[in-house]
Amino acid sequence: MKKIGVLTSGGDAPGMNAAVRAVVRAGISAGAEVYAIYEGYQGMVDGADWIRRMVWQDVGGILYKGGTIIGTARCDDFRERHGRLRAAKNLLLHGIDNLVVIGGDGSLTGANIFRQEWSSLLDELVEKGEISYELAQVHRELTIVGLIGSIDNDMWGTDISIGADTALRRITDAVDAISSTAASHQRSFVVEVMGRRCGYLALMSAIATGADWVLIPEAPPNLDEWENKMCSVLKNGRENGRRDSIVIVAEGAQDRHGNEISCGYVKQVLEDRLQEDARVTILGHVQRGGSPSAFDRNLSTLMGAAAVDAIVSDQFVGEAVLIGLKGNKITHDSLEECLHKTKEVGEAIKRCDFARAMELRGRGFQEAFQTVRTLVRAIPHDPEPGQKQRRIAVINGGAPAPGMNTAVRAAVRLGLDKGHVMLGINNGFSGFAAGEIQEFNWMSVNGWAYLGGSELGTNRHIPANSDFYKIARNIEEHNIEGLIIIGGWSAYISALELYQRRNNYPAFNIPIVCFPATIDNDLPGAELSVGADSALNSIIDSVDKIKQSAVASRRVFVVEVMGERCGYLALMGALGSGAERVYLHEEGMRLTDLAKDVESLVNGFKGGKRLGVIIRSEGANDTYTTDFMCALLEEEGGDYFTSRKAVLGHMQQGGNPTPFDRILATRLATKCIGFMEEEIGKPEQTSACIGLQSGSFTFTEFHDMARLMDMENRRPKQQWWMQLRPIARMMANGHQSHDVE
Repeated sequence: MKKIGVLTSGGDAPGMNAAVRAVVRAGISAGAEVYAIYEGYQGMVDGADWIRRMVWQDVGGILYKGGTIIGTARCDDFRERHGRLRAAKNLLLHGIDNLVVIGGDGSLTGANIFRQEWSSLLDELVEKGEISYELAQVHRELTIVGLIGSIDNDMWGTDISIGADTALRRITDAVDAISSTAASHQRSFVVEVMGRRCGYLALMSAIATGADWVLIPEAPPNLDEWENKMCSVLKNGRENGRRDSIVIVAEGAQDRHGNEISCGYVKQVLEDRLQEDARVTILGHVQRGGSPSAFDRNLSTLMGAAAVDAIVSDQFVGEAVLIGLKGNKITHDSLEECLHKTKEVGEAIKRCDFARAMELRGRGFQEAFQTVRTLVRAIPHDPEPGQKQRRIAVINGGAPAPGMNTAVRAAVRLGLDKGHVMLGINNGFSGFAAGEIQEFNWMSVNGWAYLGGSELGTNRHIPANSDFYKIARNIEEHNIEGLIIIGGWSAYISALELYQRRNNYPAFNIPIVCFPATIDNDLPGAELSVGADSALNSIIDSVDKIKQSAVASRRVFVVEVMGERCGYLALMGALGSGAERVYLHEEGMRLTDLAKDVESLVNGFKGGKRLGVIIRSEGANDTYTTDFMCALLEEEGGDYFTSRKAVLGHMQQGGNPTPFDRILATRLATKCIGFMEEEIGKPEQTSACIGLQSGSFTFTEFHDMARLMDMENRRPKQQWWMQLRPIARMMANGHQSHDVE
């Protein structure tokens, strides 16, 4: 039998509990014994009750909790060989030779050293007579699986680490709130964010909040007199109508000579040169705390399950491997190589080799930095001599999705900065037919970065009959050369309708790009749509509150979520909330399945269960509705439980977009403008939909779109998230229990 130890070490990060839960439950489901090592490496060194075998119920109800329930602590003893010798002995006393370590680069460096010394530690223990030779031979190799738990997202080997998304949410919520008070007083705020020597949080929060300036360690200002440049940009912004100025400073920010740039110094510069009040806000450890976001819960769960799979499959016996996420794919890399690359970034920054530091951070980081440099401008660049000026229109279509405004803002400003004329079409395709078209300037989209809804207006109207003639006429009258369509299923169908009528309406022979923005995440050519993450977080927050309200009432809740016949929100919502059952149209619903689930719930409540949560996709079945399920549960629950329904409805579409959606919207908009510049003017102009697939932005041409779309059920034919169904089932039902999630 495999015996697995799991520990959390270093600074805590939201999502660590979800990772521990996943390791325990995946391990038990695989037939392994799982031991929690409390207080990190200190617990391993001290042994005894600090190393405890876990059962299924031990990790119930921890998915939504911040921090780490098994604790973390600094351990100077483990830094020395004598401490690692004691740790090895304590593991062997429990038969543990597989470790899942959840922590940052320091914690994972310690784990790698421990593995390298393992054989010699065992020999020394045998020589001292503290363990038998036979025991040493049975456990000759130590397998280490590392999960990066760090809000800093500063380690090579993954696109994002456990906790970083939640930290970004804390930062954006704070800056959104600060912006309103700053605008009221026409005041400047300097906000310091965490990240040590990594500028990820500062850079991405600058994109997400629409900040006016950002300072990060990897790319200090080019000029020695950067203060003048910063103040000039902020002053021009005020002259052009901005009422607030937000400067975000990474805690490790420095100039090109390696000198620290502190928030206090930036504040003094702003007050001296702009002659106005400035305030400093240091967010500090609020960025670490609180309940993890939907993304962090699901990321941690998938990584924890992958860690156990790596151990029980015997793929990496005696090795040290790092579990990462690249695109939407879980990856395995050499821990030693990842640590080496991470260290190389820090060394490059220390010797002021910023080009190398940016290179090591990756292409996505570099592109984000270039985008920020444009978006923080007070006015666009002057057009280059001989530059071709294009006329590009932006339209929203379909239901509103959080992040639409962020996308429009980014597209407009990036287009204007390239010297193009940017046009906004109001009220979707009905507005397009009516000629509701305006020309944007730089400040037209000021403050749109964090707004939910659609300032341009949107609806589900699909062009028909005379609409095509009217739209063609408006394209000609406004000399529109390219069209960016931001929206969901209705928007994509509208785009195809225009594309298929090119022979009848020559005006439609322009490049069209479809930009995925829908909470349903049901579009072809894109693994993730703008708005889906915001909707997921709305679901998670609602289910958390439902659990708190019902835990003392012996009640089963049936929670209906949106998505029509696409089960993305339901499945990922169940994974992130710990719901015991999830019903999807993709799997179908049968009365026999409902009967089994009802029987299981009754048995659970007989055994002491106090709460049940079922998530149902709104289009799961036309007959077995949410009301039907509640009535069935109420009847069969008898004296053991009552049932209630919670139809979350349009609250899933409302509210400000999450930082994930804001960043994705900005990145997609950047690619759309580049696409337009390449296609406009070509003899054969391409129309396509853009999407993030396997970590890369790809364009799927319109003639391939229909092949990828399940028209009857309004969803893509290939749904990557259905591969996660077994993990969701295992986390909830892989082992019969009576715990409260």
